[in-house]
Amino acid sequence: MKKPVLQDDAFIADVESSRDVRDDSFRLWWLGQSGFLLQWRGRHVLFDPYLSDSLTLKYAATDKPHVRVTERVVDPVRLALLVDAATSSHNHTDHLDADTLRPIIRQKTLVHEDLSLVVSPANETFVHERLGRDGASVVSLNPGESMRVVSKMEFTAVPAAHPDLATDENGDPLFVGFVVKFGEWSVYHSGDTKLYDGMVEMLRPFKIDLALLPINGDRPERRVAGNLDGREAARLAKEIGAKMVIPCHYDMFEFNTADPADAFIPECERIGQAYRVLRQGERFSSSEIPR
Repeated sequence: MKKPVLQDDAFIADVESSRDVRDDSFRLWWLGQSGFLLQWRGRHVLFDPYLSDSLTLKYAATDKPHVRVTERVVDPVRLALLVDAATSSHNHTDHLDADTLRPIIRQKTLVHEDLSLVVSPANETFVHERLGRDGASVVSLNPGESMRVVSKMEFTAVPAAHPDLATDENGDPLFVGFVVKFGEWSVYHSGDTKLYDGMVEMLRPFKIDLALLPINGDRPERRVAGNLDGREAARLAKEIGAKMVIPCHYDMFEFNTADPADAFIPECERIGQAYRVLRQGERFSSSEIPR
């Protein structure tokens, strides 16, 4: 099993070493799968964190075992007093994990704080059923809606197709991504998505500095569907004008992974798209984004 670049004490030390930076720079750590920790001016946002073995345990005795590729980066309890907000792009457990979010919520409750959890309205009831109603302040945003969830950090929901633009009975989307704007920066976390008509035109006006995109794609042997592959992720980043792209949604489970070197990196280099490949637990800095 692979080990994260930074793990447990070393990871927390790295995050805390820059938490008091108050210039306009930001830092980002990959937590595995589609999970990221964003840090800016002492504020911290978790994108779709999965920091447990809940799926490995759930599917251990089935015909689709979720065998881990990489060890967990950090116990979520240790993030509780850092994190201000989190997102859940949809209800699949690797994007809405009770064993990750409940410990954070419980720990924050002890110091009389809430975790702001940003979701689609279609998923709000399910979120409360999975996490309970105490300690999390759920913010629901439909595509096109924006809200300042954390001080000086504005979240906007955007559609996601997993594998299509599915909605509930009220017409609210089951799958979304989020653009977070703060200071001079704009970061796009797509959640799980495939390409869809109008996607590029919808995202271009955000002038995205950093796009976080899945690359595990669709392959029959994986028994999964609904994500960009590496080539599609590179092209989408280029077409929306993202200054930098980081791939994700691989190196978590053996049955559902990808290698950035197979398609993502060659396509980025062929079309001139700036990219950075992270290992789990590794830090990214906004100073690496081409200006």
